[in-house]
Amino acid sequence: MEAAEKEEISVEDEAVDKNIFRDCNKIAFYRRQKQWLSKKSAYQALLDSVTTDEDSTRFQIINEASKVTLLAEIYGIEGNIFRLKINEETPLKPRFEVPDVLTSKPSTVRLISCSGDTGSLILADGKGGLKCHITANPFKVDLVSEEEVVISINSLGQLYFEHLQILHKQRAAKENEEEASVDTSQENQEDLGLWEEKFGKFVDIKANGPSSIGLDFSLHGFEHLYGIPQHAESHQLKNTGDEDAYRLYNLDVYGYQIYDKMGIYGSVPYLLAHKLGRTIGIFWLNASETLVEINTEPAVEYTLSQMGPVAAKQKVRSRTHVHWMSESGIIDVFLLTGPTPSDVFKQYSYLTGTQAMPPLFSLGYHQCRWNYEDEQDVKAVDAGFDEHDIPYDAMWLDIEHTEGKRYFTWDKKRFPNPKRMQELLRSKKRKLVVISDPHIKIDPDYSVYVKAKDQGFFVKNQEGEDFEGVCWPGLSSYLDFTNPKVREWYSSLFAFPVYQGSTDILFLWNDMNEPSVFRGPEQTMQKNAIHHGNWEHRELHNIYGFYHQMATAEGLIQRSKGKERPFVLTRSFFAGSQKYGAVWTGDNTAEWSYLKISIPMLLTLSITGISFCGADIGGFIGNPETELLVRWYQAGAYQPFFRGHATMNAKRREPWLFGKEHTQLIREAIRERYGLLPYWYSLFYHAHVASQPVMSKWVNFTYTSYNDTQLYFLLGSALLVHPVTEPKATTVDVFLPGSNEVWYDYKTFAHWEGGCTVKIPVALDTIPVFQRGGSVVPIKTTVGKSTGWMAESSYGLRVALSTKGSSVGELYLDDGHSFQYLHQKQFLHRKFSFCSSVLINSSADQRGHYPSKCVVEQILVLGLRKEPSFVTTHSSDGKDQPVAFTYCAKTSSLSLEKLSLNIATDWEVRII
Repeated sequence: MEAAEKEEISVEDEAVDKNIFRDCNKIAFYRRQKQWLSKKSAYQALLDSVTTDEDSTRFQIINEASKVTLLAEIYGIEGNIFRLKINEETPLKPRFEVPDVLTSKPSTVRLISCSGDTGSLILADGKGGLKCHITANPFKVDLVSEEEVVISINSLGQLYFEHLQILHKQRAAKENEEEASVDTSQENQEDLGLWEEKFGKFVDIKANGPSSIGLDFSLHGFEHLYGIPQHAESHQLKNTGDEDAYRLYNLDVYGYQIYDKMGIYGSVPYLLAHKLGRTIGIFWLNASETLVEINTEPAVEYTLSQMGPVAAKQKVRSRTHVHWMSESGIIDVFLLTGPTPSDVFKQYSYLTGTQAMPPLFSLGYHQCRWNYEDEQDVKAVDAGFDEHDIPYDAMWLDIEHTEGKRYFTWDKKRFPNPKRMQELLRSKKRKLVVISDPHIKIDPDYSVYVKAKDQGFFVKNQEGEDFEGVCWPGLSSYLDFTNPKVREWYSSLFAFPVYQGSTDILFLWNDMNEPSVFRGPEQTMQKNAIHHGNWEHRELHNIYGFYHQMATAEGLIQRSKGKERPFVLTRSFFAGSQKYGAVWTGDNTAEWSYLKISIPMLLTLSITGISFCGADIGGFIGNPETELLVRWYQAGAYQPFFRGHATMNAKRREPWLFGKEHTQLIREAIRERYGLLPYWYSLFYHAHVASQPVMSKWVNFTYTSYNDTQLYFLLGSALLVHPVTEPKATTVDVFLPGSNEVWYDYKTFAHWEGGCTVKIPVALDTIPVFQRGGSVVPIKTTVGKSTGWMAESSYGLRVALSTKGSSVGELYLDDGHSFQYLHQKQFLHRKFSFCSSVLINSSADQRGHYPSKCVVEQILVLGLRKEPSFVTTHSSDGKDQPVAFTYCAKTSSLSLEKLSLNIATDWEVRII
């Protein structure tokens, strides 16, 4: 191990040092905007400059103080979306506009100019439901729905735009001072960080001076906002103070602090606002460092001055102000007008893409640590799962599997025969996941480094040389994934002849891709490093990891000639990362508070498009007490990405190392996960084709039933989970939403009406899970060693009746690994409906066909108030068969066993 590496690892083992990372008041563009906005210098729209074409309506905006002109463009986009772009009309050079995130150029809707006086302009989308009302002086935009203002833009006058200036070495001392948006007098230059910004020992030289932007949005009638991951914070966004804001800046923060607004590994500049009757979204498409302030004004009712004998009362609606500030780029914002949560999810995915359909194995359990020592260690751990009858699907290898931290290589002593190791896993129908980071060891004997250097594929420094920074291998250069040619080349490295020792069961893990640069400012890359197109790193910092995962996923697809789905986990991410794989919450700690915070963190990722997300089971850092580890497995089994992971200094924690009793509890939790895989897979199909989040909280209920203080969550619309997150708990208060709902305990079948809090007794073997009345949940009746062993095993159906005695559900099924579901329509999508005492299995999508021989073996009906006289099955060929059944009056449950109903054909079960 090299000296540099030893030094960095020792740093990593300490708790997060906030001195390494900046607070808002240490960020120059934040200070400048706050100082300037206190002066209220207004912008005015020049409505006599309006031009309209098929795509957009354009007009000028002028700063009354500087007289510098901006160009505004408003677009109507299919599906009730509005887009506002504001740029300099004549910038000195092009300003950065984020590429590659939008799935394609959105289809625009021609906006029609309606009547407006000389000081205003009204644009309509032609359908009559939405209007855009532009006021000239001061400049303001109101988005109006059915005569009610939903969103106002710049109503607080916080539009801010710093104009690019000539290289500061060339500019005369006073020439541009009148044009700058801020006071650039000599005494304020250093404090405001116009041309240089200091933090600790680092100096950020800004060749074009200040270039930040900002804009405010007022959301009328809304008090509850969600989104803008990633932060270790509550699900509902909190009000920010005078020197406090949510920071979106991707950083490697080891053991991040919880209930903190500092930026960590990923950034999605997108938030949702939700109230009874309407949900809206704001997507701020900017990849530079971004800060978001939130201030809610609750509804108030006050009495007007006395008018005659009766005092008139007036109610002022609540509203929330959201102030976005970014270091550079342009203002490019999408307003998603809903009106339902489902509509907003579809609108966002229309812009950025839906969650990639995962291969089935990746929804199973993953076993990882930094690091499994060698091939014998892998073999022993793999055997341990079989010996203890615990299913798992993927073994993971961290950086120590490589030859001296050189990615795409194998340590010849530890892993002399990687193909043989993979064949062992393949024989158990399991997979291998290995790590590949963006830093490349500077080594003239390392072919990946040599080829990248020869082709100019590394990020450059200000002098035009390859950027060099320290990471795990020591001195390293960083691949410039913003360059399409670099991505294409990187993707080619995964081809089997190139990546020696790899096979088709090897999948990928992208880490340290914020990018992490030890000894860099805030442990990341200098902002004036240079990327493809001569763009500074400051312009695109938050999208670097997005490109890394994109190139990796494309490489896995290419190596199979486009036939197989990839699996790629990434630590750093941006809007649209859902198209390429999964995300996790990074370097968490083995403490109860981190188990608890994982729930709102994952909920926030889920509703902002990234459904495939999880948190390391047990906590990456430290050694969890046994009770905490068991509780974390129980929670993780019901979260989308399910991986156990630990740092190299943590004690070994394979599931069977904590005594027989606790092994049994962990086994039960993991097996519960595998039993529910048909439901999980169906949920991911919905996320993939219909943009519905797999994990959510308030999405399926009226707003009044939502409770943010409770740590429950829903999987789809059918299962409610309330993990136990306190030590030595004997009861849990569970809020069951929906006043007209009925909920069934998943284990005991006891039922409760919704809209209330229920005190549930818990022991260490209990995790409160409830099935919603009106749902049908498909399960597997037997659990195998891995998902591959379960492909042909039988199904069960859990039918939970609503208060009206009906239920619906579905099952999605395909081969679990290829793109044949997409290209050849090789899939089954079945619908289950229970009404008038008849359960019907029918096709939910006639386009799909898949030759499944699986049968439904068990059916459980919950909430059946009366014992039936007899039960029969009715098949598509017209034959009726009597069915033996068991009825329990105490739990109002009906159990049907030893059925043989083909999942792929139509049939009915009649209860008489």
